[in-house]
Amino acid sequence: MWNDILINILEDGLFSAIAAIGFSSISNTPRRAYLTCALIAAAGHSIRYVLTLPELEGMHIIPASTVAAFAIGVLAVLFASRIKCPAEVCFFPALLPMIPGMYAYRTIEALLSCLYHTQEEAFGHYFYLLAYNGLTSAFIILGMVVGATIPVFLFKKLSFTATR
Repeated sequence: MWNDILINILEDGLFSAIAAIGFSSISNTPRRAYLTCALIAAAGHSIRYVLTLPELEGMHIIPASTVAAFAIGVLAVLFASRIKCPAEVCFFPALLPMIPGMYAYRTIEALLSCLYHTQEEAFGHYFYLLAYNGLTSAFIILGMVVGATIPVFLFKKLSFTATR
């Protein structure tokens, strides 16, 4: 069981690192920052994955995403001076693999189903799905924004010296 969990954590980190490199390449990030962005994304996404594991009495995805985004922000601030780039250069591509795509997709799907179904019972069900998935998606993104930007303000002096 623990071997499977470890393999899943490593897979999760690897795929988020690949996605972060892809996002870095299209967002005009310096090449010297690609590896750092990949490592930060892998660490952050793996933290979220571990925090949501049901085997470990996992927490909901919203606080897990906030904690993982905070870890991404801290790592970005710490590594920014090493690669001589602002912390934002590292944490934006690292956060993008954590965007809640399935929740957003299910929100739009429920919206379209609300518009299609005219019976009150079916409409009520799809409206519930619209509200649940939409609010979950919005609060995940809000938690990621707050979690990633807090370290920049906490370590303002360190963050500012990264670009000097």
